[in-house]
Amino acid sequence: MKEFSHVGIPTTTQRDGEIYLEDAKLHVTDFAQSPSLVEWLRFEDGSPMPEVLKKVAHVAFKVDDLEAAMAGQEVLIEPFAPMEGLMCGFIMDDGAPVELMQEL
Repeated sequence: MKEFSHVGIPTTTQRDGEIYLEDAKLHVTDFAQSPSLVEWLRFEDGSPMPEVLKKVAHVAFKVDDLEAAMAGQEVLIEPFAPMEGLMCGFIMDDGAPVELMQEL
């Protein structure tokens, strides 16, 4: 199963309620709190995240099996756990970043 989750948009504007992901040097908003399902991503200088994520919006999908969904794809970021109960990975699809998410 592949189900739309949200759109992630890079920004330089600080927003209320940001969640800080220390390893990524990244501040994100909770897309579930956005009427349009937008996740704002504000990267700190020195963030190890790929440049394409810092500059290009991504679309995100929930999947049942992250490993299977990423198999055979151009992997941008290997699966990681940004928070408890969630695994995410990023692939490139025709030059655009796509996030795949599996709830554990």
